[in-house]
Amino acid sequence: MRDLAALPKAHLHVHLESTIRPSTLAELGFASDTTEFDSFRSFADHNSLVRQCLRKPEHFTRIAAEFSEDQRAQGVRYGEVTFTAAAHGERLGDLEMPLDAVLDGLGPEFTVILDHSRRRSPERFAATLDLARKHDRVVAIGMAGEERHPLAPFAELLDAARDAGVRLVHHAGEDAGPASIVEALDLGHAARIGHGIRCLESPDLVARLRDLRVPLEVCPSSNVGLGLVPSWPTHPLPRLVDAGLLVTVNTDVPASVGTDLVTEYERIRAHFGYDDAALAALARAGVEASFAPDASKAPLLASIDDWLALGP
Repeated sequence: MRDLAALPKAHLHVHLESTIRPSTLAELGFASDTTEFDSFRSFADHNSLVRQCLRKPEHFTRIAAEFSEDQRAQGVRYGEVTFTAAAHGERLGDLEMPLDAVLDGLGPEFTVILDHSRRRSPERFAATLDLARKHDRVVAIGMAGEERHPLAPFAELLDAARDAGVRLVHHAGEDAGPASIVEALDLGHAARIGHGIRCLESPDLVARLRDLRVPLEVCPSSNVGLGLVPSWPTHPLPRLVDAGLLVTVNTDVPASVGTDLVTEYERIRAHFGYDDAALAALARAGVEASFAPDASKAPLLASIDDWLALGP
């Protein structure tokens, strides 16, 4: 078996505020070390407390720099980190500062996806869209949070984003069913689906996702840790792959559920019996589904082939 830390990877679905090192959080005044949650809401409340610790530009720059360092150690050669910039800016009275500070700390191989909670106002989402238009390193925006909240209040802004050439990536099909994925595609103009694991409940939707080659950002440890899937052995990742879907492997909220990207691949190997060729195929899917320029994708795909060719 080959070293999975050496497998070149793209990381497409990971929330910056849920990657902060425990030692850094402690220095910022956060005391809790909870990694067990009884619902998505309990996780969201925990995450809100983490966010409150981020107050100054140097806090945001530091967590972005440490994120970049930690990702490189896990073999990540390209990443798209999700960040709730407008919410921080609104909280701190400076809309631009949090994103500017994160970009100052983020490594050159990393870009940003700006997210917005479905529970929050269209006005804040409009601010998110404005931020995306100002920064070349923002590669997409999208809706996150509890999926039972509809996208309809944001329809005009989602249309505006599409018309402006801003990519859209929405959380869907995790705690809500296939209808939330259809909504993300039709109303939300989604280029990728964050999670999407419940698409298997609709054969017609599976066929649509497969035919359109819409990537799924699958985050197994997060799904299990947040109680949305009962256990690793019951996780639908193998069935998604077997259905011919474009499945990428991600961590979502790694610090909150005790994982990292290497651990995700290790667990897939252990629980599903995937050999190195199958793991390399997942890594390739991540690169192919990314928003990296084609000129960057080609050498990254070649490096995955090299990892497989070198042998254990």
